[in-house]
Amino acid sequence: MVARINTSKNISKALNYNEQKLKNGTAQILSASGFLKDVDSLSFYNKLNHFERLIFLNDRTVTNTLHISLNFDPTEQFSKDKLIAIADSYMEQIGFSQQPYLVYNHFDAGHPHIHIVSTNIQRDGKRISMHNIGRNQSETARKEIEKEFGLIKADSKRTLENFNVIPVNAQKVIYGKSVTKRAIANVLMMVLNNYKYISLPELNAVLILYNVMAETGQPGTRLDKFKGLVYRVLDANGHKIGTPIKASAFYMKPTLTFLEKKFVENEPIRIQYKKRLQASITWELNKKPGTLNDLVSALEKQSISLVVRTGKEGVIYGLTYVDHKTKTVFNGSDLGKQFSAKSILELIDQVQSLTKDVIPSKAFSKSDSLADHQKKKQDEQENLSKSELTIFDPVISKTAVAPDYVPSQLKKKKRKKRKRISI
Repeated sequence: MVARINTSKNISKALNYNEQKLKNGTAQILSASGFLKDVDSLSFYNKLNHFERLIFLNDRTVTNTLHISLNFDPTEQFSKDKLIAIADSYMEQIGFSQQPYLVYNHFDAGHPHIHIVSTNIQRDGKRISMHNIGRNQSETARKEIEKEFGLIKADSKRTLENFNVIPVNAQKVIYGKSVTKRAIANVLMMVLNNYKYISLPELNAVLILYNVMAETGQPGTRLDKFKGLVYRVLDANGHKIGTPIKASAFYMKPTLTFLEKKFVENEPIRIQYKKRLQASITWELNKKPGTLNDLVSALEKQSISLVVRTGKEGVIYGLTYVDHKTKTVFNGSDLGKQFSAKSILELIDQVQSLTKDVIPSKAFSKSDSLADHQKKKQDEQENLSKSELTIFDPVISKTAVAPDYVPSQLKKKKRKKRKRISI
């Protein structure tokens, strides 16, 4: 058995995640411990209100939600009663037997697993400490339950090879092969709260890795007027496909207002990871990669995705780095001038790419263009930001010679000397 614990400050988000799967038929609720009604008689608001009444007793505690997944080997098939018994034993051993909790059985993965939702606020308003609960109480409980119920041990090599457990099933969205809204929601649940980004283009640099992108309205449209935001699926070539879904339609409400708050929260957090990313990129650049593709491949080995931003005609105008180890996103120019697109291309003598695959998008706006471009090109870049932009994932095939960057001093016209008239 593998136990995964997630603690947060939003009980409704954890509850919604499971209730949506229940609604879509990919989950079943097994039990409701500590509730006044039978599990089959509980509505969504009965469950939410019961948790919130306890949380209201202690408004000083920020982290008040416990969301657990217990994952079993694919060869293990359990009855409903046995799954409930395992959940009850686990909650007792981690010190939550007196807390209300809900147990859900999920069917959306290749291995059997259950989810448990609870709160650490007790009836007297005191909180149960969840510090290192995964390393301490949960690990002890796991080993005891494996013995008690005869489960396959999580530390056995066969179990680890059989399935790879992640907190959310965030895989690339493939249009037509999964329910679009649910697939996008899974990606958003993983990305929005784990990665540190400070702009919509930086967020999109992560989302496009899962074939998803966020998009605001074009200037003058109703969506733009009311600061609306939609999410949509991309095909394998990066083209938008299917019908966009409004941010407000998702249960976690990932609206533009929500994202703007995340931008502010993330800015001071991500600074501590900046040096790590700079050092990793510098290390690979010192190896003198021959092409941009070589650099992309080298960075991937360090769990860093390099997202290339191009204009309508395929000219590269920006680079964004996504560090999956520290879950941070930086534009090249924010890391330093030497990491900008201009400097990188000059360093590796890379010709800029041309592509026929074009995605109209307002997501990569003028605020995300190269910081070190000359002022003379500002108007050109503003027009570029409103035009069609292409997102790479990132594979460069067709190439063209990059335009030369002429120093501004050489662009100045020579002044004609006036002839002096002698009197």
